[in-house]
Amino acid sequence: MADKNREDLHGKVIRLNDLVEYQNGTIASRMVIVSKAGSITLFSFDEGEEISEHTAPYDAVVTVLEGVCDVTLNLAIFRMKEGETIIFPAHAPHAVKAVTRFKMMLTMIRE
Repeated sequence: MADKNREDLHGKVIRLNDLVEYQNGTIASRMVIVSKAGSITLFSFDEGEEISEHTAPYDAVVTVLEGVCDVTLNLAIFRMKEGETIIFPAHAPHAVKAVTRFKMMLTMIRE
């Protein structure tokens, strides 16, 4: 069923913000593209929710679609808002915390 939902997006003009809804007290996600080359996933964070520090074996690009978050990358903290993007190099420690409710797009690029 999930693959069918992604296929329903093909060839249509979409608003990314509309594809994932906020849920109280949690983080919600929706995969938009999944392939051997990488993936695109949308996330919505309720205020104060976070993804703790971790690493990934691939480069990743985070774009804030709505709201405000704090991103930690290699111990540096960046306050990010709508329209801003950051690139996480492969194996670099990073974390994301919602300052307000916010939505982001995560693009993973596999080698």
